[in-house]
Amino acid sequence: MPLNLEWFRTFKTIYETGSLTATAQQLYISQPGVSLHLNSLEAYVGYKLFDRATRKVVPTERAKVLYNFILEAVNKLESAEEHFHKSADANKHNISIGMCLETFQFTLEQYISSLPFNVSIKFGEYPEMQQDLDNGLLDLIITPQKGSQANIEYKPFSRERIVLVGGGKQDSRIFQNLLKKKRYEEAEAWLKEQIWYSTAADMENLRRFWRLNFNRHPDFKPNYIVPNKCSIVRCLSDNKGFAVMPDFLCRNELQTGKVKLVWEGDNIIENTLYFGKRKKTMFAGEIKAIESLFEEEVAALN
Repeated sequence: MPLNLEWFRTFKTIYETGSLTATAQQLYISQPGVSLHLNSLEAYVGYKLFDRATRKVVPTERAKVLYNFILEAVNKLESAEEHFHKSADANKHNISIGMCLETFQFTLEQYISSLPFNVSIKFGEYPEMQQDLDNGLLDLIITPQKGSQANIEYKPFSRERIVLVGGGKQDSRIFQNLLKKKRYEEAEAWLKEQIWYSTAADMENLRRFWRLNFNRHPDFKPNYIVPNKCSIVRCLSDNKGFAVMPDFLCRNELQTGKVKLVWEGDNIIENTLYFGKRKKTMFAGEIKAIESLFEEEVAALN
């Protein structure tokens, strides 16, 4: 039986919605069609992917591994599909923007439906985004990294700080007392015994924070690997556990006490966020409108 890539799209949607019915509605296919895709994929991989409950489906451990493995590839295929699909409204420009998923969810997502032009969003690695921008596949990128392409200009618009945060119910007094006494080895040992959250795709913030503040590589595995940083914030809210992440992604939760700022580190890590665009573009007006939305969001947070 040949592999059908649509099975992966269906699997990804079931995983994210937890429902065969919601998947059918989102993909505009019948519920029997969703079941057929899922059954075919399970037959192909040779193991069960979901446990069927009364009102929802629950992913198995193997499904979680498969989801993390195929997520980026499926997102890229969907992005390519959207980018190259001819718009039904020929009078509207189509602007292609590259950024990380969390930046999109916390800033641009709420404005998408009100924009007077079409927008395609691509999620991926920053060097790849820079290359796509240079090649004309993207019109604007939001990035903490500046490239060296002569055709691209970068404009700083915000800063993010990489910090250690804890859940709203997490007691970190032992850790704070050890820090005050400069007993960093004991503080590190205590942290490693706690509950940790991270994502499969991005461990760099944790590694960088640990190296700069404890002078070594973090030699432990997070307890929970979740799809993205937004998931980490939701998991930590009014709960226990730790994560290292950009402060702006949980600023609202920090203000309400659902998440706690535990430590900024003795060696503070800050990233500058840039707009990246080609020096010559036919979409200057549309790009300026997107930049203004981001700048308004930054101003509202400060």
